[in-house]
Amino acid sequence: LITHNHYDHLDYETIAALHKEVDAIFMPLENAKIIRNWGVEKEKIQEFNWFEEQIYNGVTFALCPTQHFSGRGIMDRDSYLWGSWAIKGAQHSAYVSGDSGYNTHFKMIGERYGPFDLACIECGAYNEAWSEVHMMPEESVQASVDLHAKVMLPMHWAGFNLSTHAWDEP
Repeated sequence: LITHNHYDHLDYETIAALHKEVDAIFMPLENAKIIRNWGVEKEKIQEFNWFEEQIYNGVTFALCPTQHFSGRGIMDRDSYLWGSWAIKGAQHSAYVSGDSGYNTHFKMIGERYGPFDLACIECGAYNEAWSEVHMMPEESVQASVDLHAKVMLPMHWAGFNLSTHAWDEP
């Protein structure tokens, strides 16, 4: 599952190492051209618009909105879709936020696809100046409440120093 095409979420070396090990790669619209250029077979790639769903091996995957942006260079900002993933199996469910600022979309996703057994929510690389595209830690917790998540797993922290907050602050 790919959430968006920023370099910390769509990495050439990772895709090159893994694409032969998987049968399918799900990603937001317009992102397939990036990994096709890296040698990934087009038959493995499924692109989604927000709220598009696919049942794969008995599990429903739905791309959901986030409040973020896309781009890999200075000329392609917002040329590719970005999103989060709701994953619903027969007995368990999960949510993966990708990157997002806090907004009402979490409640909408929670009402539409929740409750979730597990919500992987971004909680690092934040700054007051970036509040539209990354959440403060308290907002990450509120997002998990809005999603009706039983368990929240913080992610997107301690990978590398992207922001001005202390490394261990989240």
